[in-house]
Amino acid sequence: MKKILISGLLVLGAAMAPVHAADKTVAQSAQQGLMATCNKNAEGMKGDERKTFMSTCLSNKQLRQQEKMKVCNTNAAGKAGEDRKTFMSTCLKS
Repeated sequence: MKKILISGLLVLGAAMAPVHAADKTVAQSAQQGLMATCNKNAEGMKGDERKTFMSTCLSNKQLRQQEKMKVCNTNAAGKAGEDRKTFMSTCLKS
């Protein structure tokens, strides 16, 4: 019984690994996009002005969601119908 339980947990863990890796990739890509957007908007600023702007920009939840949406849309290329809907829902929640 223990062997079956352990085997089941190992299989479940292996099945979950790609999902967590994909979530991490989406988060990293969204963060990179956000950083690029904020850097572009901060052009010409220096010192404390730039530091304050970047801090505010990087904490902007609406901008974060937009970047995540871009990444998820890109990753959903080729998916359609219910498959795309499910993928986008999962992706945007990560």
